[in-house]
Amino acid sequence: MDRRTRRRIWEAKRAARPELKTPFDWEKLNHYQHFDCSLKAVKDTTIRVDATQVSNQEFIDKFELPGIPCVVINDQRGWQAQKKWTSERLAKKYRNQKFKCGEDDEGYSVKMKMKYYVKYMQHCPDDSPLYIFDSSFGDHPKGKKLLEDYEIPQYFRDDLFKYAGEEKRPPYRWFVMGPARSGTGIHIDPLGTSAWNALVKGHKRWCMFPTHVPKDLLKVQPEEGGKQRDEAITWFKTIYPKTQLPSWPSDCIPIEILQGPGETVFVPGGWWHVVINLDETIAVTQNFSSRTNFPIVWHKTVRGRPKLSKKWYNALKQYHPELTAVADAVDLTKSSGLQSDSSSSSSSSSSSSGDSACSCCEGNDSQSDRERRKKRRKLSSHDSSSDSPISSSCETTPSHTSFEPSQLESLPSFDTHLHPQPVGITGDGR
Repeated sequence: MDRRTRRRIWEAKRAARPELKTPFDWEKLNHYQHFDCSLKAVKDTTIRVDATQVSNQEFIDKFELPGIPCVVINDQRGWQAQKKWTSERLAKKYRNQKFKCGEDDEGYSVKMKMKYYVKYMQHCPDDSPLYIFDSSFGDHPKGKKLLEDYEIPQYFRDDLFKYAGEEKRPPYRWFVMGPARSGTGIHIDPLGTSAWNALVKGHKRWCMFPTHVPKDLLKVQPEEGGKQRDEAITWFKTIYPKTQLPSWPSDCIPIEILQGPGETVFVPGGWWHVVINLDETIAVTQNFSSRTNFPIVWHKTVRGRPKLSKKWYNALKQYHPELTAVADAVDLTKSSGLQSDSSSSSSSSSSSSGDSACSCCEGNDSQSDRERRKKRRKLSSHDSSSDSPISSSCETTPSHTSFEPSQLESLPSFDTHLHPQPVGITGDGR
């Protein structure tokens, strides 16, 4: 790795995690040597749904409406991303394009050129590495070409927030890329939205918990995690072993997922989730509001984003007036029934800085953020070098039922195309 690359990487690391003051601080827990990233270490307990065999309505009735997570297979057929999204090809095509890989203490994006990030990813002993989780790739002339490489999976094309307009809607899609041990800390996606996460390359390990699980049961405490308490790897080292003990509450048992290439995870609104990469991964993820989850999302949007809700309501009145009747019938004086996580950002696979995305989770590129970005550029013109990795911007249903793990036992009887056991993926060890 040449001197310039090392310097750009260190500038990004220092901006994103200033509490880690030296290179030694990034590696001192030695997770590179001791954390088990093998596929056999994951206990996969979720159901797989074959998109070529299960209709859209069947998926709504059996998964989206009751709010049950699952993994969808055969829904990435024909994606150019399957060929184009390799670290080598991305480093060549997008070499000078900057992607968000963290946030600084003021909430502004920390970005790194793809050519530097790929070298970092390929030579990374960090305990919890920097993680590309970029929501603005579609805004750039070069980066938006990534949009041509995939399409929204068939079960998730109902996108009601689009009627609020691209400029006004909350951040909703992310290009995600990272090495082993990077990931997203435990969180719930914002505004009651659901999410899908389509993995193109590599393997991800997920743990998911229903919305009724208390936050204090799932969050790493400061005395347990120290400076790394928000990191996904810290959660798996600290909290996950507790979930395997007999003393762990029986109604809080996690759903565990080993996601392989070509698989898409469905995250229902309100579900806690944490994700860690087991090797080099490349994915795309998106949060959405559909007709199925609209009552919940509307409830949370009116409460949390009142100005947005007014603009959204007016747009729906024009394009889908039947939904304004649904909105009017929502009782805002009562609880939505879904827990919220104030620490989550906007996606279902976000980094601790901002893989939950949530989406799931991390700072937002809203219109006000863009205005702050312009202001900061004026104030920081001396930092506008094209090689600078630090951006001047800042960057998961109608009422869900409480989900009990025992419900999984009855799901395979829905259809022979719903797989209660993991579907084999060549070379993944399952």
